[in-house]
Amino acid sequence: MSISIKPNLFVRIEQLEGENAPRPLPLSSGFSVGRAYEVLGIHAPSESSEAFLILKNDRDEIWFVSNRHVRIVEHRPVRHVPQNSVHRDGVARPSR
Repeated sequence: MSISIKPNLFVRIEQLEGENAPRPLPLSSGFSVGRAYEVLGIHAPSESSEAFLILKNDRDEIWFVSNRHVRIVEHRPVRHVPQNSVHRDGVARPSR
C-alpha cells in the first residue's frame, strides 16, 4: 500500500455506470460534471491493479475515487505549484 503526491495533475469526472462500476459513485458523492479537480494524491493498494485518486469534492470533503471514473484535464511539469487554484466562483481550474 502506498500514497503518492501528484502536484499539477487535474482531472474531470466521467462516471462509469452499471452494476460493475466501482463504488462510491462520484456524481452521488458531491462531485460535478464539467469541473476540474486537483489530484491531491494517488493511493494504489498492492492487492489491486486499480488506483484511487484523492480528491476534494464540491462540499470540501476528501474522497478516494477510482481511476476508472476520471479523465486527465491537464498535467504540467512540476515547476510551480499554484498558490490558489480555486477561483472566486468556486471552480478549481489550472493556472495558465
